[in-house]
Amino acid sequence: MQFKRQTSPHGSLVALSTMKDEGPYVVEWVAHHLAVGFTEVMVYTNDCSDGTDALLKRLEAMDIGVHHRENVIPEGMKPHPSMLKLAADEDLIVNSDWLLVLDADEFMTINHPSHTLDGLVADLNAMNASAMVLTWRIFGSSGVRDWSRVPITDQFTRAAPEFWNKGWGTKTMLKFDPKYLRLGMHRPIIKSQHKETDYPDSVLWVNGSGRPLEEWFKFRGWRSIRRTVGYDWAQINHYAIKSMDAYSLRKFRGNANLKKDKYNSDYWSLQDRNEVEDLNIARHHDRRAAIMAGLLRDDEVRRLHEAAHDRAEARLAEYQASPEYQAYVANLVAASDVPISQVVAKPPKARDPEAVKAVQTKLEQRRNEKPKEDRRTPPPPGWGSAFASPYVSGSADLSADIPLEVVENQTLKVPLDPRVFTAASMEVLKAGKFERRHARNIAGFVNGCTRLLDLDCGIGFVALRAKAAVPELQVTIHEERPSLLVLSRRIAGLSLPDQAGIQWSRATLNPDAMWTGLNKLLADTKPEVIRISGPLLPGGAFTSENLNGVRRLLVPFLDPSELAAARAKLAPALAALGFTEDSSGEPNGSLYLRRE
Repeated sequence: MQFKRQTSPHGSLVALSTMKDEGPYVVEWVAHHLAVGFTEVMVYTNDCSDGTDALLKRLEAMDIGVHHRENVIPEGMKPHPSMLKLAADEDLIVNSDWLLVLDADEFMTINHPSHTLDGLVADLNAMNASAMVLTWRIFGSSGVRDWSRVPITDQFTRAAPEFWNKGWGTKTMLKFDPKYLRLGMHRPIIKSQHKETDYPDSVLWVNGSGRPLEEWFKFRGWRSIRRTVGYDWAQINHYAIKSMDAYSLRKFRGNANLKKDKYNSDYWSLQDRNEVEDLNIARHHDRRAAIMAGLLRDDEVRRLHEAAHDRAEARLAEYQASPEYQAYVANLVAASDVPISQVVAKPPKARDPEAVKAVQTKLEQRRNEKPKEDRRTPPPPGWGSAFASPYVSGSADLSADIPLEVVENQTLKVPLDPRVFTAASMEVLKAGKFERRHARNIAGFVNGCTRLLDLDCGIGFVALRAKAAVPELQVTIHEERPSLLVLSRRIAGLSLPDQAGIQWSRATLNPDAMWTGLNKLLADTKPEVIRISGPLLPGGAFTSENLNGVRRLLVPFLDPSELAAARAKLAPALAALGFTEDSSGEPNGSLYLRRE
């Protein structure tokens, strides 16, 4: 089938890569990037034995915007640097309007509101941006062990959490200007003679959310940090391992970087991240599938594509018959059980530490000259902080059984589940400081009482801590998000030998029908102590009838403004019901109202 070449109102949009023995994946990779909106795809190949080069040559002959080049590698040079040097002299690359350099296991995904590359580029051009630094999303095996001919973007849908910073490698889409820049695999490199000029300050580089990047990235590094990461407009899906079968074949195929023993169990553990589902790339599925099907209707493309699969399957069958395969897979299975919080990623070594130090010194001097408020950018939305909710927004699906590290906080054992906790709260949990202030003080607040109701309390950490400290206490943990209650039950199972006297409630609290949900919850649980952990309820929600038997009411706070708001909202209404403020609450982090 002959395709009409794609065009863009923004000119030439080029995806550039180098490949070796990627035959089973070539058609999907090309079809995907044409579907996204690239007008041209250029691929260099070297030392192929599975028809990757022949397949690309056939696609080139179809005049659909695919260009194949031989990567003639000088002695002593690696494939990637060789490709970049050759490509920098290509008219297609020099004259491109926007260029993205990426690998065969990387797929660009457009999250921009337009869901198109044209819409994304329109906004970049309107900002006068000259580079967009895109961060990886690490996609694991999704539990797939066997080889399959299903497209990889359909097979592998589970990934590391957005804010797992060991997976924050980058790729850069840029306006390539060979006068000032050299091409790099992760970011363009400003030529030495221009680093000390006005050029770096004259160009705008943005992150994957369209926000300006910190200046240091123009000079060094290839990884995002928490202040620069962003996925709102685009991301790079990184399928480094695929299935166990695919991974085992790669181990014996070699790789473009020529890294010794790259495909070992440590690398598998790092890359086999399946904690969350990410279906963003599915928005490109239909167009990619249509283009892919059209390409495969060409007899020669189909023959070469199927031959590449046949060859991979034959090699795999031969390998699977060896005892080495069984041992290798056993190591991978064990590596999959390493919790994400325990994964070790070796930092890249600086090629010239002194040069890096010199650049850092200059950047630090320039940064210190700026006003204090301009020196740092805030963490990205969703990272979380000590002064925000510790939980990821929404209710996560916890049905997938993923390996999790369990840490101890205030005698409670808590699984470090990134589907539930924000990146910031994961750090707090690992340090043993989760809700530390309130957990330490809760036993004193409930002293002498028999029943505690904790409203909108997330995983119910403080309530469970109260139960651990006062075993005879009856505790009701209220939370409307199912995933938090699921995790709360797991924490209770891990931490408390006897869970009698604990109940969990998902009652809906709202002002409809005169607070029916709240009234029923209070009537069912008959608390003596109420703790309002979530949004403040209006004073009018409480009446002499529904507070019958309640002796104490607690509102935890993190800063004085929260205390003032709670005091203004609740104290007058509750004073009319006989409650007075106990001043011992404020130093211990809670508005404390009592009627004894």
